[in-house]
Amino acid sequence: MTPQRSSVNLAGIINEPTRCMARFSSLSPQFNCIMESIYSSLTDRALELFKELESTYPTRHRIVVALAGPPGSGKSTIAAEVVRRLNATSTTPFAAIVPMDGFHLPRSTLDTLPNKLEAYARRGASWTFDENGVLKLVNMLSESRSEKSDAIIAPTFDHAFKDPVEDGIRITSDVKFVLLEGNYLLLDEHPWNQIQELVDDTWFVDVNPGLARTRIANRHIKAGIEMTWEDAVRRAESNDLLNGMEIRTKLVKPAVVIRSIEE
Repeated sequence: MTPQRSSVNLAGIINEPTRCMARFSSLSPQFNCIMESIYSSLTDRALELFKELESTYPTRHRIVVALAGPPGSGKSTIAAEVVRRLNATSTTPFAAIVPMDGFHLPRSTLDTLPNKLEAYARRGASWTFDENGVLKLVNMLSESRSEKSDAIIAPTFDHAFKDPVEDGIRITSDVKFVLLEGNYLLLDEHPWNQIQELVDDTWFVDVNPGLARTRIANRHIKAGIEMTWEDAVRRAESNDLLNGMEIRTKLVKPAVVIRSIEE
């Protein structure tokens, strides 16, 4: 068993940026100051978890943390920065991100579904993921925390080909900290809700739906998925924001809550 960790709400850092406002007058530096507080808090929490487990479970080989959040919450950016900072504390990199994008159902599977058109339109919804594949991977990672294992293979997602790549990630034995990152890792629905018991800590990034809409629409335009702002917003509202609503309303209580803010 993993020792119980105290719950932390990092929203206070965001909702009351007094120290940042005192130091900076423009929005961007304030944003950077607030994000610095978040990155530092999460990195410190991860390092403290290492210390706790070393003293309580000396035979542990690995820590696994689940980071979830709605589309447009900025969780990928947070995951990348925390892992970068963790690796900067050691001469040998020991932390890695494992995103859940690789568990999108491939187009060949979507083509066989009776609601094929809906599946393509709603690709990214929880039911368009290989949920059992996700759970299998998390179980393997959970077991690897105390049992030495060979490299664990995880899929990635090729955005150019719009399909998963089966052997995209190799999680080798020298990876001591795995940060799982995905929309539905804390979804309170079977089988997703089994994940919380298989990891050492749970982090959730929330975001105002209006801010998420803007970020996602910008992303659609930059990726060439939509050509106009109106179409980009329509796509976000008809899929991504619906997914975000499900993630919030069916949320397993996380140990850490971070609230994303406008850049």
